[in-house]
Amino acid sequence: MSGTSAPVITPSAIKPSAVIFDVGKVLYDWSPRYLYATVFRERSIGDDRALDAFLRDVLTTEWHFQHDAGRPFAETSAELIAQFPEHAELIALWGPRFLETLGDPIPGMPELVAELDDAGVPLFAITNFSGEFWKPFRAREAWLFDRFQDIVVSGDEKLIKPDPAIFALALDRFGLRAAEAYFVDDNAANVDSAKALGIISHHFTDAAQLRADLAAHGVFAR
Repeated sequence: MSGTSAPVITPSAIKPSAVIFDVGKVLYDWSPRYLYATVFRERSIGDDRALDAFLRDVLTTEWHFQHDAGRPFAETSAELIAQFPEHAELIALWGPRFLETLGDPIPGMPELVAELDDAGVPLFAITNFSGEFWKPFRAREAWLFDRFQDIVVSGDEKLIKPDPAIFALALDRFGLRAAEAYFVDDNAANVDSAKALGIISHHFTDAAQLRADLAAHGVFAR
């Protein structure tokens, strides 16, 4: 056995080697308005003020986030319909037409994902997303998500960002140390939570800034 000890690799000396993406508003645009603006037009229901009031007072993002935390739509919709029976038909549409709340890919992001994958960078995702809604969306967008090695879905795990537990679970499942991961999210609270665990994290605004920051961290050449 040699008397020379092996060099100690500290986290700061480890270059991130894998990228973990958020999905909504990083890879794809998302808004309940996409679905319900269409529905209100189809059914000639009121005007923009009526739509604003419905999304503000009835079908709120707080109500929807229950699905991201793992509650089934059958339960949450029954509760909301009991509270707002006059909107029962509109509320019931959320489940079967949920994919219409998802807009186009964020400009530049499919190309960036493809470049990273083609360069051999392992790709993962952590998304706050209903497990039951994720499955058809994942199938529809297989052309992009097939490039990912694994995706942690909050609704399946009953854990939701920014809870540090979902990041810890993801790192374990992905086989990564915190310093080996580069995390991308549009939500500042999620970014801060990941940073607190030692994950290099980027507050997403657009593909160009993300590309520049990935290059600055040596993940791949710009």
